[in-house]
Amino acid sequence: MSQATIIERAPGQLQLAGVLDYRTGPGLREQGARLITGCSVKRLSLDCAAVEKSSSVGLSLLLAFTRDARESGHELSISGLPEDMRQIAQVSGLLELLPLA
Repeated sequence: MSQATIIERAPGQLQLAGVLDYRTGPGLREQGARLITGCSVKRLSLDCAAVEKSSSVGLSLLLAFTRDARESGHELSISGLPEDMRQIAQVSGLLELLPLA
């Protein structure tokens, strides 16, 4: 069974971890949106270094989180993007859309 989490380690510091796939994506989407829109800090960082494996669902989540942040008046930066996610983003032309740190 796939397991993944998104948590707020400190105000404005989010961490995405685990396996990002079609099983974990919907729950992460909901949790991430709540964390981002409910955050009182305007500058948010999302650390992806603990992502173990990702399908294209992971990139979809990052794009959705970026949109959530922008729409709620936050600035998001993404760090620790694993190589498999970076390769998928590059092939699909999404690297320039992601706010990578």
